[in-house]
Amino acid sequence: MIRAGIIGATGYAGAELVRILTAHRETEIVWYGSRSYIEQAYGDIYRNMFEIVEASCLDDNLEELADRADVIFTATPQGYLASVLNDRILEKAKIVDLSADYRLKDVHVYESWYGISHGSPQYLAEAVYGLCELNREEIKKARLVANPGCYTTCSIVTAWPLVKAGLIDPDTLIVDAKSGTSGAGRGAKTANLFCEVNENMKAYGVASHRHTPEIEQQLGYGAGRPVTVSFTPHLAPMNRGILVTAYASLRRKADGSLPGDDEIRAAYHTCYEDETFIRILPENICPETRWVEGSNYVDVNCKTDPRTGRVIMMGALDNLVKGAAGQAVQNMNLLFGLPESEGLSMVPVFP
Repeated sequence: MIRAGIIGATGYAGAELVRILTAHRETEIVWYGSRSYIEQAYGDIYRNMFEIVEASCLDDNLEELADRADVIFTATPQGYLASVLNDRILEKAKIVDLSADYRLKDVHVYESWYGISHGSPQYLAEAVYGLCELNREEIKKARLVANPGCYTTCSIVTAWPLVKAGLIDPDTLIVDAKSGTSGAGRGAKTANLFCEVNENMKAYGVASHRHTPEIEQQLGYGAGRPVTVSFTPHLAPMNRGILVTAYASLRRKADGSLPGDDEIRAAYHTCYEDETFIRILPENICPETRWVEGSNYVDVNCKTDPRTGRVIMMGALDNLVKGAAGQAVQNMNLLFGLPESEGLSMVPVFP
């Protein structure tokens, strides 16, 4: 059995890790870490775990946890892991970090966008970006995995095939994204109160959202050069889900014509037809968050617009599963040589 510890087990992503790992046949959770609920029974904090999880919450002592666990999940705010990670911990346990501390390779970019100093930039080079469908072989050999965020996973997966195939100009890429309120975390904030969110939609982080450089970095690898993306997130009045609608100009072929839907769709099939968790929808069927809720699936589709010379790319996922905890478990499976889908074969929940 793989011994797993979770730091931040009482946040939404941490709780989703508990839900998934509890049903994972090869894993035992040995540490439910939470600064806010030390010594409180986990089943009292999350009643869905009553008589399922008998353990109480422990602290966030990563050094002690590394002596007990084979893998540590850190579902913590930005800056926590970077401030405490050291060689002793990495020699004892593998780390899957759900924060942004090791996603960006340039420390100056991280510090500029997140507004904090990075506590351990010496590990940035070795950290593997944990988008399994893109970096599977590198993840298998890693000891530190930077688990992607929900917006970034959906945005990158949605646009990657066309960027990689050179069918679009990535510098014209506009990503319009919507998220459920759980993406903002469990902390009490006025902007996330029911009366503030219900019956309302709003953009935020306009031209300044900190996931922008992460999207640009990864799509830049696909393009083979740096790219610049316009990314605008929106808060939607729902618990879970990410919906991305992205737009980009098509590249004309040598004969001056534009790629058609068949060529565009072929690029998606080339990238994803063998991927368990990425579902390419039938033509003219748009992704919807309700059809991926509670699952590790990403639904994608696309449509060319010959009138404007652009293509519309669409993607949907559950921000707490493929956008956080599910992807983290997918990474763990790769790290320990398990079937990638172990513990993640949940059918989407509806209604």
